[in-house]
Amino acid sequence: MSQHPIMEKLAARLRRSDLPEVNPGDTVRVQVKITEGDKERIQAFEGTVISKRNGPQGSFTVRKVSFGQGVERIFPFNSKVVDKIEIVRSNQIRRAKLFYLRDLKGKAARLREVERPLVVAAAAKHE
Repeated sequence: MSQHPIMEKLAARLRRSDLPEVNPGDTVRVQVKITEGDKERIQAFEGTVISKRNGPQGSFTVRKVSFGQGVERIFPFNSKVVDKIEIVRSNQIRRAKLFYLRDLKGKAARLREVERPLVVAAAAKHE
């Protein structure tokens, strides 16, 4: 399904090119802008990317375990709330959606780490 040309122009203007390519299985640290009253600060949310949606309103879901409780946040790619995304490590996966990690705990929830190609990482830093 294609978009209306006017909506495509608007989406192209709002699209961010300063964020690196994020894939499911990556462990990322997302710097999020938090507004409390009239003050603004940056808070880090570090976890595993378990899903990714492409398209004009694309987003990715990050999951972490905090104090024994699973926490998931959905971040839109083009949001102004996301300040910066750092890729901590990349893991080898065989599925596009890692929802099965919700049922696993501890060592069972580990993923096999792989080295990311230097060309992709270097290109993401220069954008």
